[in-house]
Amino acid sequence: MNITIDCRMINSSGIGVYLRGVLPILIKSCNNFILIGNQELLQSYLSENVKIIDCNVKPFSVKDTFIFPSVILKQINKTDTYFTPFFNVPNGIKIPVYTAIHDIVFPDIPELLSKTGLAARMWFFKRAYNKSKKIFTVSQFSKSRIEYHLGTSKPVIVTLNAIQQIYLDYHEKLKNIQKKETIVFIGNIKKHKGLIYLLDAFHLARKEGLPHKLIIIGSKENFRTSDMNIMNKIESIDADAVSFTGFISDDTLIEHLASASLLVQPSLYEGFCLPPLEALVLGTNVLLSDIPVLKEIYADFPVSFFHAGDSNDLKKKLMELLYKKEASTAVLSNELLLKYTFEKTTSCILKEFE
Repeated sequence: MNITIDCRMINSSGIGVYLRGVLPILIKSCNNFILIGNQELLQSYLSENVKIIDCNVKPFSVKDTFIFPSVILKQINKTDTYFTPFFNVPNGIKIPVYTAIHDIVFPDIPELLSKTGLAARMWFFKRAYNKSKKIFTVSQFSKSRIEYHLGTSKPVIVTLNAIQQIYLDYHEKLKNIQKKETIVFIGNIKKHKGLIYLLDAFHLARKEGLPHKLIIIGSKENFRTSDMNIMNKIESIDADAVSFTGFISDDTLIEHLASASLLVQPSLYEGFCLPPLEALVLGTNVLLSDIPVLKEIYADFPVSFFHAGDSNDLKKKLMELLYKKEASTAVLSNELLLKYTFEKTTSCILKEFE
């Protein structure tokens, strides 16, 4: 089979992780591939069964949606299948299209966007749905929401997200890691990430003598321009108690996660949510909001839950976990370590292509 894969978002955060996870395994299958994207970034994937087509057309742009380069389209349409890890589908593709929609947060939480922004997002969602033979998503929760908003006329296949190999490799070094009095949050400041509830809970816990510091894996500048409520909340806490990392490498992120006492994920909405899995693999305990998707994905894992959107319950669980006298390192069985792998994800994708 000849398969075209849209790799233009290979360097992005969430979509890039998914793509970088499945791509090496896909390439090892008995198929031929055309990779669309930045030639320099894709060079490491070049092999006898892989051809790279340099393409700098931005996903969701006018050119991508209406006037995609005909020279590239001709090569795409000579293959058997087109796979995009996101819900952007270039105009002019005549072969079967397989699209990944990781979540459908915007119609579920419409206040995240203006009415115009929401209408534009929904137009792209519906366009991708209509142009696709099948839709891939990363959880049963996301599948249910996609079917609710877009319909049930197309198959929606759950191909679970997975842990990156770099975390599994680091897992072997955990014996040498010393835990620090730090709490880690990974995410952006959009309302559905729930950072405001963590800040409220952390503020209350500090008043009761909690010595730990909160590390926010993100950019302080983005917080200042995007949400003054969050910045005001941070400024009400001790000046040295909250720190922002800004952009950091995978190695630095792993060091923060592996040495932390706790990762807190206070989300109100997710499609899958990888940081808790990454933290657990690195031996760090996890406190999660009890939203349906997190209960689904982490049902079998040694995590703790608090009531979503309840800062007082979050503070209570935070204090209980951090003052626990038992072992402070999360331990996963081999079965749980290998529950979510990109080998499984890729196998499912290939099965649907066939």
